[in-house]
Amino acid sequence: MTNKTDRVIIFDTTLRDGEQCPGATLNIDEKLVIAKQLARLGVDVIEAGFAFASPGDFEAVKKISQIVGIENGPIICSLARAIKADIEAAAEALKPAVNARIHTFISTSDIHLEYQLRKSRAEVLAIAEEMVAYAKSFMTDVEFSPMDAARTDPEFLYQVLEAAIAAGATTVNIPDTVGYTTPSEFGAIIKGIIENVPNIDQAIISVHGHNDLGLAVANFLEAVKNGARQLECTINGIGERAGNASLEELVMALHVRRQYFNPYLGRAADSQESLTNIDTKQIYKTSRLVSNLTGMLVQANKAIVGANAFAHESGIHQDGVLKNRLTYEIMDAKLIGLTDNQIVLGKHSGRNAFRTRLKELGFELSDTELNKAFVRFKDVADKKKEISDWDLEAIVNDEIQQAPDLFRVELVQVSCGSNARPTATVTLRTPNGEELTDAAIGTGPVDAVYKAINRVVNVPNELIEFSVQSVTAGIDAIGEVTIRLRYESRVFSGHAANTDIIVASAQAYVNALNRLYSALQTQEKPEEVSALH
Repeated sequence: MTNKTDRVIIFDTTLRDGEQCPGATLNIDEKLVIAKQLARLGVDVIEAGFAFASPGDFEAVKKISQIVGIENGPIICSLARAIKADIEAAAEALKPAVNARIHTFISTSDIHLEYQLRKSRAEVLAIAEEMVAYAKSFMTDVEFSPMDAARTDPEFLYQVLEAAIAAGATTVNIPDTVGYTTPSEFGAIIKGIIENVPNIDQAIISVHGHNDLGLAVANFLEAVKNGARQLECTINGIGERAGNASLEELVMALHVRRQYFNPYLGRAADSQESLTNIDTKQIYKTSRLVSNLTGMLVQANKAIVGANAFAHESGIHQDGVLKNRLTYEIMDAKLIGLTDNQIVLGKHSGRNAFRTRLKELGFELSDTELNKAFVRFKDVADKKKEISDWDLEAIVNDEIQQAPDLFRVELVQVSCGSNARPTATVTLRTPNGEELTDAAIGTGPVDAVYKAINRVVNVPNELIEFSVQSVTAGIDAIGEVTIRLRYESRVFSGHAANTDIIVASAQAYVNALNRLYSALQTQEKPEEVSALH
């Protein structure tokens, strides 16, 4: 492939850079679930992790390579510093993938060279060349990133890129590591690379950027206009600090405005062909999945996937939309996979109808998972007359994507009211099968429940976020609770759904505590490694 390609390659780094977001830590099974959905979404490259960073990351990259890295599937990629041990770990973890890529990086800006690497430009140039060639000895597809490229002296940047391509890099990635540049500046950097790197036609130009100034998506679109053909992004824009460029915003911007972008990719202006390989109807489902598993809620006014993205409050807007949707809507909600939330099942629906609808919604469940989800469905159906697709998603996600099953909630009982002191009694089953019951008084019912749970589990932690969202409208709606708690410097998230938000609150808290408890048991502390931000 060369920069003449007339489409844009989507490189998803949700499982690597996205997971670096505080509190978004995923276990191997959760990463695999997301990787499978990313493949359905149609991403071209999945950066599955940083194989050398920890045994858990290595196993995740290996498992995703085995199960998702199949023929006609996405390229599976692992990050690696420009160090032999990193590259060897990446190559080993990627072995099972049919299409694999090593993504190696080293800092190139003077500020990073002086204060982080403590190396000269000549040393960095030699390392980049040697390590790209070393990665090339393991596989043909190698990506190279000069970290903090946006703040690197242009002449040195051109020199490093030329050397990396000569050594075998098939993709060169230009990271705006600290989210500092503006669109015109970023576009100029890409233009300068195309004009000043003699062998640039032998590699794809990629971009990676952070959203510290809210400009990541705008920067990327300007980069596309100037010749970049791979975009490194994450679902919901999650990631370090203010996050990464958002996949759904980039894809839909290129889709809705394709007639504007077509000429920049050498296409006829009126071409209706998509500029990416993404199946846009999978966007909303993927966004929900990542939000649920990471515990990172999507803000209501988030472009494309926010709850209000297709809502019209203003009377003038509502009137226009009713007369003609195009008056105030630039895209159809169905394009991203939003349905009209049609009622599909009730308490008399059987297992077969349940299984069939879940398949239609894209869930692939084992018999055990199906049985567990069906029991939950029947329980909810007894409380709600009608079960929507969104309810089904919440039920299934809650049942099959839980934290390690160490402590289990057996009973939650609350007494509260305007003239009563909120009191909660909880019974938990411990990891060794013992049932423990305790009670506590709190400022409210949830506070009382959490204090009672803490008395049983007895793991010190600080609750830093608690939120409740309604899955659907109506008094009988399922409530989804997301909580995040901090232990020392690490953040753990928990998620649960139930028609009773007190029960959901207890379950979400226990899920987070299970993740914390599991981490304390294994004491799996990742090696301190410098990651490409």
